[in-house]
Amino acid sequence: MNFARDVIGRADPAATAIVELTRDGDRIEWSFGELSAKSERLASTMSGLGVGRGDVVMTVIGNRPEWVTCMLACFQLGAVILPCTEQLRSKDLQLRIEVTKPRLIVADERDRAELEKALGPVPDVSVLAFPADELFAGDTRGEYAELDPTDPCLITFTSGTAGEPKPVLHGQRYLLGQRVQAEHWLAPGPGDLTWCTAASGWSKSARNAFIAPWLRGSTALLQDARFDPDERLDVIEREGVNVLCMSPTEYRVIAKRAEPRRTATLRGLVAAGEALNPEVLRAWHEATGLWVRDGYGQTETGQITGMPLGRNAVAGSMGCPLPGIRAWVDDGELVVDPATVPTFFRGYLGEDAPTGPWRTGDRVTQDGHGFLFFEGRTDDVIISAGYRIGPFEVESALVEHPAVAEAAVVAAPDDERGSVVRAVVVLRDGHAPSESLVRELQDHVKAQTAPYKYPRVVDFAAELPKTASGKVRRAALRS
Repeated sequence: MNFARDVIGRADPAATAIVELTRDGDRIEWSFGELSAKSERLASTMSGLGVGRGDVVMTVIGNRPEWVTCMLACFQLGAVILPCTEQLRSKDLQLRIEVTKPRLIVADERDRAELEKALGPVPDVSVLAFPADELFAGDTRGEYAELDPTDPCLITFTSGTAGEPKPVLHGQRYLLGQRVQAEHWLAPGPGDLTWCTAASGWSKSARNAFIAPWLRGSTALLQDARFDPDERLDVIEREGVNVLCMSPTEYRVIAKRAEPRRTATLRGLVAAGEALNPEVLRAWHEATGLWVRDGYGQTETGQITGMPLGRNAVAGSMGCPLPGIRAWVDDGELVVDPATVPTFFRGYLGEDAPTGPWRTGDRVTQDGHGFLFFEGRTDDVIISAGYRIGPFEVESALVEHPAVAEAAVVAAPDDERGSVVRAVVVLRDGHAPSESLVRELQDHVKAQTAPYKYPRVVDFAAELPKTASGKVRRAALRS
């Protein structure tokens, strides 16, 4: 197999592969033929620098076709791609460089300074920076490596919510294995325009920004810009987006700060990365007539659950296991059978492959209809006076309050109860911290859920500590 040859090389060369929206406001369409030729030239340049099968190539590029081109060039050569988000700082980059030992780093010119800080103590790493015409001066008659499904393909780092990020190594099967979620969850159709807004470097972006859409004959939209709620809605309407994949945080912020609206083209909304709040589901459904269908996956597993197509969303549920995937709940924890997951990882880099059932470390419940409900990480569940309290339900109650933009809930030590619920709250514009607001929020939670779950400690912050992929770093809040 070779994804660059078997999928891109066999597509209609005149069909649109990518619609690019640049930071400067330009709109550029890239055909499959143009993208294939450009990636072949880059692969030739990489090969001339000594990059071959199994070598690691690290990228620090935004959501631009150049990032996609690098991915395709690595797929062609059989090199192992390590996409990194531009949000990483020099310490983060240095960790990744030291752990993966890349043969080559390809970066956006705007990220060169941060990258050079990271490279200070690391010798013998070649760096290519965009824009540079000579990167694409190679031959377009490149050879495509013949690859086995288990040959190394992609490295993504875990979020590091409870320690240092770990390098997850995926095999070539990860690419074509995306067909399952592409058909049963993301679900674009031929000719559709699909927009996955996740920043390059996040595992969801690696699979849904372009791989899954192309497997379904869809065009991918890439925008190289910061998130703005109103502008996001304008792009959806102006470009005629058919399928939208965003993080729950983005759906939540738009629901709070903008006005979701129905468009003539939008027919699919999906989310993954953290649990969806019921009030966000309601807001988007009332505005668009569409349900946001939640899904669940890990860096290690790829997508393994999703809200089924053609039905109303079940509030708070991340759906059911995707067809063919065996997943179950054991002692409150989600467990999967790796043999049934076509995108299961090969193992952490430098470690043996995991054996036996994969325990996700995520605490979930399952109702009588098979729908799964995320409660939190196994180490995030708060035990207070004998009660087990999942942070998500408390957070959902808090963000329903009109003064709250975001909230995260963790355990705080308590002499009498062992632990109590502590909420860290980011307020919306026009609201200020006060003791009266603390009491108001506590009463609000008591009114929304079981009173024993209310936060006995409420702290206010300008922002929540998050990983590069946008997940709340609860370990940082606990410490």
